[in-house]
Amino acid sequence: MQEKTDALKEYLEANQLTFYRLAFSYTKNSDAALDVVQEAVLKAIDKIGSLKEIAYLKTWFYRILVNEGLSYLRDKKRLTIVEDFPAEHAMPDNCESIAESIDMYNAVQALEPKIKTVIILRYFEDMKLEEIARVTNANLNTVKSRLYKGLALLKILIGEE
Repeated sequence: MQEKTDALKEYLEANQLTFYRLAFSYTKNSDAALDVVQEAVLKAIDKIGSLKEIAYLKTWFYRILVNEGLSYLRDKKRLTIVEDFPAEHAMPDNCESIAESIDMYNAVQALEPKIKTVIILRYFEDMKLEEIARVTNANLNTVKSRLYKGLALLKILIGEE
C-alpha cells in the first residue's frame, strides 16, 4: 500500500499543471478547475487501495479527474466566461498562430462532453486510444467512433474542408 501511495504522490506532484489544464477545459474557470483537481486528488488518496497495478496509475487517476470534470458540468450547468483562460498553458503548441489556437480551443469547447474528453485526452494530453478507453471506461471502438466524430465536427466548426 505504501508503494502505491508513494507512486501517487510522486505522480501528482510531477503533473499538477497537466491536471489543472484538463480540469480547466471542463470548467473554464480557474477556481473551479482547482476545485475539480482537488476533489480528484482527494478521491485518489481515499481510493488508492483500489488501484490494482501501479502501471495503470496514470489512466486510473485520469479516470477520476475526467469523472470529476464531467460531474462539475452536470452539477453546474451554467454558462461561464472564458476571460480568465490561461492561454500559455492550454493552447496546443503546434498551431501556427494565436488566432488559430483560440479558434481550435473554442471549437473543442463546443463539442459534447464525451467527444470533447476523447479529443482533449488524445491531442492535448497525448494519450493512446487504449489509455483513453480505460480512462473513460468505454470500449475501444466507442473511443475511436467519438474521436472520428469529434474530428469531423471540428473540421466543420473551424471551417476546414
